Amino acid sequence: MAELPTDAGWQFEPKWDGFRCLVIRHESRLELRAKSGKPLTRYFPEIVAEFESAEPRRFVLDGELIVPGGKTLSFDALLNRIHPALSRIEKLSDATPALFMAFDVLMDEDGTSLLDRPLTSRREALESFLNGLGGRPRVRLSPYTRTRAQAQRWLDKATGGALDGVIAKRLDGPYEPGERGMLKVKHLRTADCVVGGFRYAGDGREVGSLLLGLFNSDGNLDHVGFTSGISHTERSALTRKLEKLRGGPGFTGKAPGGPSRWSNERSAAWEPLRPRLVVEIQYDQVSAGRFRHGTRLLRWRPDKAPTQCTFAQVTAIRPPAPFIARVLR
Repeated sequence: MAELPTDAGWQFEPKWDGFRCLVIRHESRLELRAKSGKPLTRYFPEIVAEFESAEPRRFVLDGELIVPGGKTLSFDALLNRIHPALSRIEKLSDATPALFMAFDVLMDEDGTSLLDRPLTSRREALESFLNGLGGRPRVRLSPYTRTRAQAQRWLDKATGGALDGVIAKRLDGPYEPGERGMLKVKHLRTADCVVGGFRYAGDGREVGSLLLGLFNSDGNLDHVGFTSGISHTERSALTRKLEKLRGGPGFTGKAPGGPSRWSNERSAAWEPLRPRLVVEIQYDQVSAGRFRHGTRLLRWRPDKAPTQCTFAQVTAIRPPAPFIARVLR
C-alpha cells in the first residue's frame, strides 16, 4: 500500500468512489463537467436543480458525484446514470439520486478567481459559500483532516466501497487542474485467481495477458479481469506452459465476451485453459463482479488449489468509518 506523506503542511481528504465533476454557474447557465471535459449536465438533473435554485449566480466548484447505496457507495449505480434515454435518466434520478461532494472552489459568487490562493484560503471560502447556500440535501461538504494519523485511519477503512483512498494536498498550494496538485494514496488489495485463459500479444505468438477467474457461489468460474505484467524473459516459457493447458470452456460461468467498455476488437479473441494455474494479483476496486482496472501480477501460487479462489476474497464489506456514515445520511 502506498504511504501517506509524513512531513508537515498537508491536508488529507477522502477519495470518494465517484465521478470528478466541476459545477460551473454563469448567470442563467449551469453546467456539470467531467474531469475529461465531457458534459454531465443532462445525466444528473437532481444536482442541476439544487444549484439552479441557489442565490449565487456565478461560481465554480470542484467535487465528486457519488451515488449512495445503503451505508456505502455504488459505483455501478453511478455508471448506470450515464444513459442516452431522457426517460431513463429521469427515472434513475428518482431511484438512485446522486450527491455532489464539494471539496474546492475555483471562483466565488463575485466572479473572483481563487485559483492562485493557497488551499487553506480556498477551504475557508468553500465552507462560507456552502453555508450561504442553505440546506441543500444533495450538496455536501467533503470532510478533511490535517492529522496524518486520522488520515491513516480513513485509509485503513477504504475497503468497504465508500472510499477509494485518501487524497493529500499541500496547504500552501494553489489550485492545479486535473490531479497535478495532489497525491492519491489507495488501499490496494490482493486476491488469488485462477488463470482461465490468455490472450496472445498483438505483435506475435507469445502471451500478452492472463485472464483471471474466481469461483462463484454456484461453483462456476467467472471471468473477473486480466493481468499483463509478464516479463519478457519469461514470456516464451510461459506461452509454452499455457498452450499445453488449452482446452475446455476456460470459464464455466461468466466468460470474456466481445468488445465492451473493458475491451476492444483486438482484445476480444482469447484462448481457454483448463483451470490448473493460480496467480496472486493486486487490485484496487471491484465493480459489477470484475476488477475495475488492470491488475498487477505479484506471483504464482502453486501451493493454492484453484477451488480456493472464490469471490469471498473480494466481497467482504467492512463497516465504513463513522464520518462516512454521517456524511452519507
